[in-house]
Amino acid sequence: MSYPAELYHGDQGEVSGTLWKGDSAPDLVIGGRTGVHYLATGESTGGQYGLYRWDMGEQPGGPGPHFHKTMSESFFVLSGVVGLYDGDRWVNAAPGDFLFVPPGGIHAFRNPEGPASMLLLFAPGAPREGYFEELAEVAASGRTLSDEEWADIYRRHDQYMV
Repeated sequence: MSYPAELYHGDQGEVSGTLWKGDSAPDLVIGGRTGVHYLATGESTGGQYGLYRWDMGEQPGGPGPHFHKTMSESFFVLSGVVGLYDGDRWVNAAPGDFLFVPPGGIHAFRNPEGPASMLLLFAPGAPREGYFEELAEVAASGRTLSDEEWADIYRRHDQYMV
């Protein structure tokens, strides 16, 4: 395997890094129990990847088994216990545990034992913020969506439920 094509063509380098402070407030709160930090979005990385910190609260929750057609997804547990589903079985993952799921790979996650935090990495960088923001809006509104409305949200955001 070789290095990919150059993305930067200068000779001197440039000051262009972005620092995110660990004590920053979440960019989004879903259902009053999950804080989402947009560390790097697909837009801010030029489509290379998206990286989010996902802080789950006391109440268990998480998506059911699903897959994506356009991107891989990776999970790195920072704290607590995160239930990770690799398409075959659930594993209670501890800090330092990592799961990589290629495009098409069935996966899911949840916090079975209370508060937990993990990093989510999508590659290439899809606009996942729109999906998370729709979930937050639905939760905040208290609306109950029809199966057709859920199917529309999932279709628009490369989320294929199993």
